[in-house]
Amino acid sequence: MGEIIVAITGASGALYGLKLIEVLSDLGNKMRVIVTESAKLTLTHECGYDFEKLKSIEGVTLEDNADIAAKSASGSAKIDAMVIVPCSGTTLGKLASGIGDNLVTRSAIVAMKERRKLIIVPRETPLATVHIENMLKLSSWDTVILPASPGFYNYPNSIDDLVDFIVSRILDQLGIENNVSKRWTGDEI
Repeated sequence: MGEIIVAITGASGALYGLKLIEVLSDLGNKMRVIVTESAKLTLTHECGYDFEKLKSIEGVTLEDNADIAAKSASGSAKIDAMVIVPCSGTTLGKLASGIGDNLVTRSAIVAMKERRKLIIVPRETPLATVHIENMLKLSSWDTVILPASPGFYNYPNSIDDLVDFIVSRILDQLGIENNVSKRWTGDEI
């Protein structure tokens, strides 16, 4: 697999993005990582994490969300997929309206026009009708909508188990073999 863009926006659930980056790195993938200003606050508040540490992770190139000329925003760049995790309602609305006013939204719109895999992981609840309508619109344009709704059939024992479930599903959508989370076999009942 070529480069993957991982964008972390300001919705709650920054841990999903961090875990995805960690697993992709462990699996030897190259990533272009974009962190919005709101996400920097969420990373600090929810995870006690300084986003600058991302620079030291193997395979990560950290891009500035204000730099709309970065590689992630290029249709001719060799980018295979983009994941926005978590995806805020604001980012979702901008994408559904075709607004590319920062690197995250511009890169996602480029992914759509180039028919690259685009996965968004909304983490809002409850959903307003406008969120549902925006997800429907994006889904009709072949965007994968993967809500951060972990399963419980594998009897999670920790927050990490819940996060791993979603990260495993993202990796599945990217076509990346993984054993991050326990899978349903049909023999459980």
